[in-house]
Amino acid sequence: MEPTPDVLRDLHRRMVRIRLFEEAAGKLAEAAKLPGFLHLYVGEEAVAAGVCVNLTNADSITSTHRGHGHLVAKGGQFRPMMAELMGKATGYCNGKGGSMHISSLELGMLGANGIVGAGSPIAVGAAFTHKYRDDGNVAVAFFGDGATNIGAFHEAANMACALKLPIVFACENNEYGEFTRRDATMAITDIVDRAQGYGMPGVIVDGMDAVAVCEAAAEAIAYARAGHGPTLVEAKTYRFYNHHGVQNLGLKYRPDSEVEVWKQRDPIFTLEAKLADVGVLTTEQCEAVWVELRADIADAIAFAEDSPLPNKDQILEDVYTPMAVAQ
Repeated sequence: MEPTPDVLRDLHRRMVRIRLFEEAAGKLAEAAKLPGFLHLYVGEEAVAAGVCVNLTNADSITSTHRGHGHLVAKGGQFRPMMAELMGKATGYCNGKGGSMHISSLELGMLGANGIVGAGSPIAVGAAFTHKYRDDGNVAVAFFGDGATNIGAFHEAANMACALKLPIVFACENNEYGEFTRRDATMAITDIVDRAQGYGMPGVIVDGMDAVAVCEAAAEAIAYARAGHGPTLVEAKTYRFYNHHGVQNLGLKYRPDSEVEVWKQRDPIFTLEAKLADVGVLTTEQCEAVWVELRADIADAIAFAEDSPLPNKDQILEDVYTPMAVAQ
């Protein structure tokens, strides 16, 4: 079903929010204002936005080490997100999760994850909960192409199909697992070929086209909500920056010409052209969205910089398994 004008505008806003947050985070990392590693989602915005526009806060998602985009797409607010990346007490995880473990249970975002492939079993657990409670909600597991080589993904897919759980496996195939091309680590070209082995439908979608992702995700999510079980959606996409940060760190593993070809298909600018053609948003209205959100980003950075660090006396709070403290 073709998205309505309101959904199209929503898609655009979610994508611009992701882009501006990620670009700002990248600059802060370069200025040594963020602790730890930073994995940027720039270029892949159509996937997170296209999937999450079909979800509610009651639906669950799991993420990857490249998780900011998923949280933004799920409704994450700039202030607590930026504070979390800076390790501040006002962050979503009170400054204890950082970039690779940012989460918001209130939004149904069960966490970014620094372990490749580890999000899928968690999403299966969430899907099992939704089915057990019969609450009509679904889970979505976001993961990259490299994660489909990990045993945890296969175990999760098998269990989800065997139990007919309400889950969508959303593979962001950006053709690289860290610094290694996909074709160097697997014999198949399309990740979706693996769906048949577990007895679930699989679909390939252009991950640079937010409308195409939205339509494919809507169908897969409706299929799950109706009790029919999982679907594997493979979105062919591309990250514009390197594995982490914005610098190569001396590693040249992608030809510049390849990156430039994909940048010509920038998902945000492609959508903006489409919206202008169908009369949903003018060029001026699109630019107004960018201006508004840039101001929101500046506000979030100022908020995070002014926020306090966590108190060391709270180190055992907000963790799932508190440690016994010797008296």
